[in-house]
Amino acid sequence: MRSLFRRFALVAALAPAAALGVTLVAAPAQAAPVTETTMQADIVRLTNVQRTAHGCAALKVDERLITAARGHSAYMGQTGSFSHTGKGGSNFVAREKAAGYPKPSAENIAWGYRSGKDVVSAWMKSPGHRANILSCKSKTVGVGAVYSDNGTPYFTQDFGY
Repeated sequence: MRSLFRRFALVAALAPAAALGVTLVAAPAQAAPVTETTMQADIVRLTNVQRTAHGCAALKVDERLITAARGHSAYMGQTGSFSHTGKGGSNFVAREKAAGYPKPSAENIAWGYRSGKDVVSAWMKSPGHRANILSCKSKTVGVGAVYSDNGTPYFTQDFGY
């Protein structure tokens, strides 16, 4: 009888702990979004992989172009407008010069992609974007990856001579 009582007591003691353990198990977390900084760096790196594979020099990152690119990506994210025309009707030349960069050369934009790899892959499949990436005349780059308030990423890649 004593043995049966001990078993019952042990089960009674462990049942709440087991139940508590079950309630503490978290559901699998969804993958965290890639940070803006990581995506920007990935886009520059993967762009330079494409350029060097096609005989062009790697681009140097220019902070002024990052400023122009991030500003345009933020504008697109805030307004939901996906366009090379930006705030106040500006184009990439005006935005790059306003950021202090003297010789703008080209701009690529994208939205909705979840990795730098996906962005560069899409650009390389588009003749105009591919031409911008593979123009050996461009020497510098700045990338802006910005999440909108609803979590949609917008991308701008500004090039300079």
